[in-house]
Amino acid sequence: MARTKEFDPDAALQAALELFWQRGYEATSMADLVERLGIGRASIYATFGNKHQLYLKALDRYGERQHPRLTDELSSPGPALPAVRELVRRFAEESTAEEVRLSGCFLTNTAAELGPHDPDATRRVEAGWEHLETLIHSALTRAQAQGELPAGRDPRALARLLLVLMQGMRVVGKASRDPGRVRDAAEQALALLD
Repeated sequence: MARTKEFDPDAALQAALELFWQRGYEATSMADLVERLGIGRASIYATFGNKHQLYLKALDRYGERQHPRLTDELSSPGPALPAVRELVRRFAEESTAEEVRLSGCFLTNTAAELGPHDPDATRRVEAGWEHLETLIHSALTRAQAQGELPAGRDPRALARLLLVLMQGMRVVGKASRDPGRVRDAAEQALALLD
């Protein structure tokens, strides 16, 4: 007879996500995961697989939680350009806010730490970036159709610029104590939408 799980796998996955997000993949040991999740090593392996598989599941969870929010923000009816501006400004603020600054963005952190040598993690990072770029591109295309964005602007190129800027803000925000650096960059990029 199979034993019943004595823990909530969903809560355990969320706890793993938070630990990986805080420390990174390499700096998180299985002992750290056992302690944070409050379950035995065998239960972690049986439920999630090895540390790498657990990390990938945590990365998937992060994407699942971010995508609906961003979709709602950038796909709402009405003027589209204010939503794009708000998104970029929010990234700038979050990138310099003390409580967020030190942890950064889980996707960006993964790209920096694992991107060069982990194809499974890289695929997930790329999927997340592709999703965000597509949302921004769609919003900018809508803004152009509604007369908010000048006709001569390339919505795809602008979406890519904003994606790269937003990811860069997360990196610079982690290391810089000067919030003006990130905010000024955001405002200069947003001026291209005028």
